[in-house]
Amino acid sequence: MHDNLTASNPSRTTSPLHATSPPAFSEASTHANTTGLPKHGYLGIAIMCITQFLMFAQIEPAYTWFTAIQWTGYVLLLDAILARRRGESLIFDRTREFLLLLLVSNICWFLFEAYNLHLRNWEYHNLPANMAWRLAGFFWAFATIFPGILMTSEVLDEFGFFKQATFSPVRVPRWIHQILLVTGAFFCLAPVLVPAAIAKYLFVFVWIGYVFLLDPINYRLGMPSLLRELERGSVQKLLSLFLAGLICGILWEFWNYWAKAKWVYTVPYFNRPKIFEMPLYGFLGFLPFAVECFVMWQVALYFVKRKIVKRKA
Repeated sequence: MHDNLTASNPSRTTSPLHATSPPAFSEASTHANTTGLPKHGYLGIAIMCITQFLMFAQIEPAYTWFTAIQWTGYVLLLDAILARRRGESLIFDRTREFLLLLLVSNICWFLFEAYNLHLRNWEYHNLPANMAWRLAGFFWAFATIFPGILMTSEVLDEFGFFKQATFSPVRVPRWIHQILLVTGAFFCLAPVLVPAAIAKYLFVFVWIGYVFLLDPINYRLGMPSLLRELERGSVQKLLSLFLAGLICGILWEFWNYWAKAKWVYTVPYFNRPKIFEMPLYGFLGFLPFAVECFVMWQVALYFVKRKIVKRKA
């Protein structure tokens, strides 16, 4: 099985889950399946269906950690779909990369939680009183965020969504890169530098700032970049990330709405109408958030890959 961060196959297009192209299909892979969905996909479906029933019956721990459990099943299903299409599984064939993805997902979401300590745009209700149990639930739930979004985008790519979203290649001048960097840095810093009474209105900056800041950096580092894709005359990945963000946002809010332990939003304006716990316009925030997941993951991959190269040198 392939369990590395650097394997490549130039015949395939770059995937946002790894810095290089995925390994060639392996006839020896125990997860390759040309006739049906791999078994862990059916496990994911079973988890989601059974947990839905347990939640409505208010049976623990499904009732409290409903959202995290559903996302676990969803990620298993996504991985199985990708394994069916590609002949390899991120979870089982590139396990170290998948574990890194879980870690980066936690680190990045705790960064957003740190912002929220000042912005106060959401809060959690009905969390377990036991702090160890509470933290375990947090780490579990936060670990599913990046896999959910990035793997949804990959599935969309595999099925050819937005494949025709092409145009003549364009050159993006370096001064635009510089403007994006400066703007991104300002958006990331401004919410924490102003008083809380002002900061609570700046949550939009948080959801777009890291896109502007990190994508030009990824471009310079030679990592997958939306700016580079733009220069190649395509916005397929951008659009697939937008749609993945919307899909995942709807699922997040749907599952969160029924869970005992949940988040609720405390944004200072336009709180109605709502779909589940989310103000209607808030679903737009999932679009740039998906792009943030993409750019943050590429930065993390660069430094891990660089460390591996240094060890081999």
